[in-house]
Amino acid sequence: MKTIQSFTVNHDKLEKGVYLSRVDGAVRTYDLRFVKPNTLPFLDPKAMHTIEHLCATYARNSDKSDHVVYFGPMGCRTGFYFLTTGLSDAESLALIKDVIRQSMNHQGEIPGNSRIECGNYLEHDLDQALSDLKAYYEVIKNKTEQDMKYN
Repeated sequence: MKTIQSFTVNHDKLEKGVYLSRVDGAVRTYDLRFVKPNTLPFLDPKAMHTIEHLCATYARNSDKSDHVVYFGPMGCRTGFYFLTTGLSDAESLALIKDVIRQSMNHQGEIPGNSRIECGNYLEHDLDQALSDLKAYYEVIKNKTEQDMKYN
């Protein structure tokens, strides 16, 4: 069986940040690492769920919404995948920063947080999500597309 490409990355060398993970034709996958892999604490599942709702909503309501393919959590609880199409790395990074900034400043109800809209609507933590988003924004706010390569 072939090894999945992401399993070939030495996770002990990864830091918090944003990385270009894959290019599949026009689709570019970015790893948004909120947590240094293999270190505690990992992201809380309730906060991750809330971050997913916030970021997906802001990304799909941006002026680049037609270029957003997917935003979702990593199973290892260290961050999220953000997939775009038709954008350069610089444009994607600007979008990521904008989405994180809008999400960390979110006020009010969590988007899509009703029984009808969400399969686990009771498992959210807005306060922790906002805290995690603010901490992550501090990590990425000055990053450039040159910083998005795995070392």
